[in-house]
Amino acid sequence: MKFFARTATAAVLALAALSAHAAIDPALDKTLRALDAASAKFQSTEADLKWDQFEKVVRETTSQYGSIYFLRKGASTEMGAILTNKPGAAPLKYLHFASGQGYMYDTVAKKTTPFNAGQDRARAESFLTLGFGGSGKDLEKAWTITQQGTEAINGTPTVKLDLVPKDPSVANMFTHITIWVDPTRGISLKQLSYTPEGDTKTAYYTNIRYNGKIDTKRYTKK
Repeated sequence: MKFFARTATAAVLALAALSAHAAIDPALDKTLRALDAASAKFQSTEADLKWDQFEKVVRETTSQYGSIYFLRKGASTEMGAILTNKPGAAPLKYLHFASGQGYMYDTVAKKTTPFNAGQDRARAESFLTLGFGGSGKDLEKAWTITQQGTEAINGTPTVKLDLVPKDPSVANMFTHITIWVDPTRGISLKQLSYTPEGDTKTAYYTNIRYNGKIDTKRYTKK
């Protein structure tokens, strides 16, 4: 009994030490506070994108290209994207999200698929703006964060953060998401998400236009 008691006590103390270490990680705290400052200055971002979707079952990767924008409007953020199957091709899909509601428009099928975040609006918006104007405090609320060093993406210094969802319903969709974020602007240059099934989605954001005027009309379904 004494052996088990000592083992249990040691385990509890070890977990407490790990939690304390995570709470006072100076590098992570510096990054999160930088994201707080960047969020206060964030107004908009527009970028070219490439999304690579890997499906484990068929061991196949499909890619989508296009452009995307994020526009701060009061306490919420509007998002729009144009997607196609190769660079420079005519749009195949339009995505839009604002005020808790959004849609996807398929130009081939000429079909609009609406969606309403409802009570999950805050969570939906936190996904859409992950690494795009979100604060460090927002990240801390929704994710268990591990800082995994620094890395230059296309010449821009970024901090690599691995995010594990605290919400069980989110964990059913993603086991974790890794983002490469420029903490001075609060902008992701790369994101890698992992599903419980072993699928991954890698997003690359290039030619970033920060806090400039955005022609949102070009993102409206035709």
